[in-house]
Amino acid sequence: MNYEKDGVLRQRSLARTSAFVLGGFLIAGSSIAFAAGAANAAPGDASVTVIHGIPDTPVDVYVNDPTAASAPLLADFQPGTVTDPLALPAGTYDVTIFAAGTKTDPVINQSETVEADQNISLIANLDAAGMPVLSAFLNDVSPIPVGQARLVVRHTAEAPAVDVRANENVVFADLTNGQQDSAELAPGTVSADVVLAGTSTVVIGPAPLTLTAGTETIVYAIGSATADPTTLGLVVQTISGLAAEPTPPPTTTPTPVPPAPVPPASVPGVSVNAGGVAQSSASVAPWLAGGFGLIGVISAVFAIGLYRRQRESA
Repeated sequence: MNYEKDGVLRQRSLARTSAFVLGGFLIAGSSIAFAAGAANAAPGDASVTVIHGIPDTPVDVYVNDPTAASAPLLADFQPGTVTDPLALPAGTYDVTIFAAGTKTDPVINQSETVEADQNISLIANLDAAGMPVLSAFLNDVSPIPVGQARLVVRHTAEAPAVDVRANENVVFADLTNGQQDSAELAPGTVSADVVLAGTSTVVIGPAPLTLTAGTETIVYAIGSATADPTTLGLVVQTISGLAAEPTPPPTTTPTPVPPAPVPPASVPGVSVNAGGVAQSSASVAPWLAGGFGLIGVISAVFAIGLYRRQRESA
């Protein structure tokens, strides 16, 4: 299968909506839920969403049943429809599409290979020459940054190169049939339109397009610019549940602060010397008494000696 984007991506919880834009208006489209949805996927199954992008052509879709011997997987599949995701084991599938209610002259007869764990979209659309084809796109289901939305635009119409604008500002330039581009934008509602590349000539829209945080909005340009009247329009697919986990704030370890010294308790009769050693008044008093006694003895001896010298000199 020739995908527009290479790589195997993680399976995520999915949700889908569909819409169809024609003549500048966004019109809610119908949807079809498969019996075996992505919720029942086995480990390794691919998730496949099918989109009908050929205007005015309801179809029956058969898988691995080229002669339409059994009931179709999708009966009376209407243009502008987006299915719920289908869980498929890895392998190669023969897809045969007939005009609704017929079993001859298939509109499309194509083989597609699905790899394990892929999330892909298959759209029946017109190529640049106006021939019906089945185009496969690998969906980017990587996490979307917090507070952002992802917009993907795919050119699947019989039309020349186009620019895609939001609020009259070019977001994607010079897209040709089979190409896609994407960007992560602020969520909100924008006025979207498609113009011929490098001009302000509007060929689709404008129409309101709501971008939701954590959601991937995929817009397909479909139809034919050469039809009279033109059948150009947009089909919208969404994949939700892709918001990245918020980054936790950095953690810091506070520097330990040593506790303030605790002053010694004031106890009656206890003093603290210069070395911080507590002494009681009872232990200090004898030293003071002894000191004063020694001074008295020294004074007496000195007085006696002085007296004797005075008498001898007399």
